[in-house]
Amino acid sequence: MKHKNSHNEPLILTAGQGRVYHLGPMTAVFKADENETDEQYSISEWWLEPNAEGPGAHEHDDQDQVFYVIEGTVSMLIGDKWTDAGKGSFIRIPRNTIHSFANRTNEKAGFLNFNIPGGFEKDMPSMEKWFEKNK
Repeated sequence: MKHKNSHNEPLILTAGQGRVYHLGPMTAVFKADENETDEQYSISEWWLEPNAEGPGAHEHDDQDQVFYVIEGTVSMLIGDKWTDAGKGSFIRIPRNTIHSFANRTNEKAGFLNFNIPGGFEKDMPSMEKWFEKNK
């Protein structure tokens, strides 16, 4: 679903609604991004299949990231240390910090991701194409 909404109008989405991107064993659903937030932040929901490796170590030089685990256990790499974050865990990763995530369990895991400022979603179509070619 593609939607454009003014920053000054309420935005209400039901479960599963948003811009969906399939990234191999991960699915991202963007709920609000620069179009709806005047580029201030973006919010996405990420689902990891059991035993999913995630994106690999990377960093963002222009965004802080917040993760909030909503289901299962997500293993988070921050710097050079892995931490298991269960449901209800909150993690803030400042810009220029190496990080990654994975699901090392036999159960599905999910988290909300807040990017501050917004704009990360611009990379999603090319990331989706990469995963389609490299399955």
